[in-house]
Amino acid sequence: MPYAGGEKETLRASLDRHRDAVLWKLEGLDDEQLRRPVTPSGTNLLGLVKHLGSVEYGWFVGAFGGEVEPLWFDPYEDMMVGEDEPTSRITDFYGRARTAADRTISALSLDEQGRPAWREDDSVSLRWVLVHMIEETARHAGHMDILRELIDGATGDHRPG
Repeated sequence: MPYAGGEKETLRASLDRHRDAVLWKLEGLDDEQLRRPVTPSGTNLLGLVKHLGSVEYGWFVGAFGGEVEPLWFDPYEDMMVGEDEPTSRITDFYGRARTAADRTISALSLDEQGRPAWREDDSVSLRWVLVHMIEETARHAGHMDILRELIDGATGDHRPG
C-alpha cells in the first residue's frame, strides 16, 4: 500500500487490495463450495466474482470507449452461475476484466470523462469510477467474508502472514 503515494496510485492500491481479497476467498474450496448458495437469495462466491468481472468491464472499459469482450451471459443477471460455466471460466474472466480495467486506469487521467452505456445522460470521471469500484469491490468482498465463514469457518480479509 503506497501510504505516501499520489492520488491515482493510492486509489489503485486500495482497489487491488480488495480485488485480491475477493480471489483469496476462493482459495482452497472445491467447485461445490464455490457455487453453493448460502443465502435465501442464492448468493454464492463464484457468482460474486462473475458480477465483479462484469462491472469492472462496464465501468472501467465500456464507459471509457474500450472494447469489452463478448459476454456469454446477461449482465443484469451476472450473479447467476450455470452448471455449464466452469470455475476457471469465471476466474479467468475476472482476471481479464481486471487487466482491461488496469489498462484504462493507467492510460487515462483521473479527470477523464466516460459515459456508461446504461446511463445515457450521465458522464463520470475516472476518479469517480475508481472510488465507486473500490466501494463495490469492498462491499462484495464483505459478502464473501460472510459466505466463506458459513462454508468452512475461514475468516479475514487477507492471507495470514
